Amino acid sequence: MEKNRMEAFSDGVLAIIITIMVLEIKVPETGEGRFSDLLPFVPKFLSYLLSFVYVGLYWNNHHHMLQSCKKVNGKVLWANLHLLFWLSLFPFTTAWVGEHHDSSAPLAIYGLVLLMAAFAWIILLQTLIDANGRNNILAKAVENKTLKEKISPFIYLAGIVCSFFIPWLAIIFYTITAIIWIVPDQRIERALNNSEAEG
Repeated sequence: MEKNRMEAFSDGVLAIIITIMVLEIKVPETGEGRFSDLLPFVPKFLSYLLSFVYVGLYWNNHHHMLQSCKKVNGKVLWANLHLLFWLSLFPFTTAWVGEHHDSSAPLAIYGLVLLMAAFAWIILLQTLIDANGRNNILAKAVENKTLKEKISPFIYLAGIVCSFFIPWLAIIFYTITAIIWIVPDQRIERALNNSEAEG
């Protein structure tokens, strides 16, 4: 199967996720139109900002990953839907954390959704490798795991655990993981550039 339809569908879903997240931030209903009226919205905005970065990271890396593949199959389509399912929960968890940024349950659920999206990403990556063969650019590019791939699940787990004891530390762990992934997977970019140079 061609990958274009899956890529277009994924782009649309991610755009809708961002739109829903920003619509959760309501304008102040009280006050006199002063900057101070926005102070209660700071936690909501910061949770939106963090989730926006995460959606951007997935969109960016999704694009790079699909550039290195030529075809998809039924397993890839389902693996992609599995990833989109977890990402589609971002608006809910983001709004909950924005409302209760110092509470354990919202922060733990937020971390769990991040962790499950990361696992869904790994599954999608593996199904794409299986569909395109071990000699594909993607398979060769990611055959050796990077440090950030190895430690990210543990940082999420640390954040989930901390959410029950030190909520603000959980937010720091989730932010650190976003920061270390801010640069797209350079292995795939290098592999694509090498392939273009050879071809």
